[in-house]
Amino acid sequence: MRTFLDADQSGETGRTAVALAAYRFPHGDAPSNRLLQLARSATPVGGTTVVVNDWPPDGTLPPTTPDLPADVRLINLLPTGGGRWRRWWRRRTRSRRMLRALRAAGISPRHVDAVHLPLGLWDLATWAVLRAGLRCPITVDVTERHDPAQFAGGRLGPGFLRHRWAFFLAGRLADRVIAITHALERHFVRAGRATLVVPPQIDVTAFAEPRPASLDSGLRLLYAGSPTKKDQLGVVIAGILSLPPGPRARIHLVIAGMTRATAVRTSDLTAEHLDEIGDGITFLGRVSRDDVLAELSRSHFSVLVRPPAGYAQFGFPSKVPESLAAGCPVLLNHTSDLARHVVDGDEGIVLGGCEAGDVRAGLERALQLDDPGWQRMSAAARRRADDFDYRRWRPAVSSFVIGDPAQSVDAPPVDRRLSRS
Repeated sequence: MRTFLDADQSGETGRTAVALAAYRFPHGDAPSNRLLQLARSATPVGGTTVVVNDWPPDGTLPPTTPDLPADVRLINLLPTGGGRWRRWWRRRTRSRRMLRALRAAGISPRHVDAVHLPLGLWDLATWAVLRAGLRCPITVDVTERHDPAQFAGGRLGPGFLRHRWAFFLAGRLADRVIAITHALERHFVRAGRATLVVPPQIDVTAFAEPRPASLDSGLRLLYAGSPTKKDQLGVVIAGILSLPPGPRARIHLVIAGMTRATAVRTSDLTAEHLDEIGDGITFLGRVSRDDVLAELSRSHFSVLVRPPAGYAQFGFPSKVPESLAAGCPVLLNHTSDLARHVVDGDEGIVLGGCEAGDVRAGLERALQLDDPGWQRMSAAARRRADDFDYRRWRPAVSSFVIGDPAQSVDAPPVDRRLSRS
């Protein structure tokens, strides 16, 4: 077993939490960012969170000097060669390899006060290994409840069955559950689990001031991410195309995260619609997180349209807090817990539904804004982003994961004085 440890773990004092992951941590994708901010907020005061990460065998390697706060330490299990069965065996033995890596780093299991991990790593074998090897509270972070239509094979698809089996086990075996929405909270409370709602967390100080061009030069929209079978981009294009030629020419949509060919193959966009919109859309392909943040700072609105399906009600799109923190108001319809955080006319423009006509109506309102009106919305978005800052959540999350969950049922009031310097 090859491991990479960012710092000597010997001599640690204070309480210790362990977080398990299998991502390009710390800045590889949305799940990686979720884990980073959760690790920061779960770290006990004066203590440490040790992230044990099974780096994915995707041809990449972890950075030699990961950018992490002082109280979050990292142990990377480096990928090794091998074929399909070798990879399968590594997944089956992941939890045992992680515990061995902890011991090799000088961290005694009896000194671990709590462990938390995402739902994607949760199964019977993991529960058994963690229960026997650490004997501390186990918290499962649940961020989604997928629908059958999101998987090849539907209800009988292996991916869907694995997901729902892990979901079932979280409601029966986890000591505690962190839920990303109140809909998930209600499910796990009914199952008898101690549950804390923690929406996507961010670090508000990581976002620069917005600097889009004047609205006199046009309205710049941004979609960042991979829609797969979650987000509706087709209705956004249809809404733009339904506008008269004059207003339509003032709108430019930037899509960061995929190419045109990928969009046609994996999303609800069609080549015919893209041909019709022509120069009104730009595909940036896969870009870094820093590039996404730069695009947010240059955009007037980010766009997000989802149907009222089960997955949309149970999940919480992490792109919304990031857009708010960048001072980029959102043009969206309410699903999930979004109505708690995005008020129509303040932090964004709320659509009446998820159809092309709803998008058109929202775009017409956006086109009527002048620069001072947009700046007021941008300022409101940045204020609202403090709801998601990990500093706000740290007392509640660390107490819930390590202390008595009965004493941690909500987060403290938002501190609007957080510095962005």
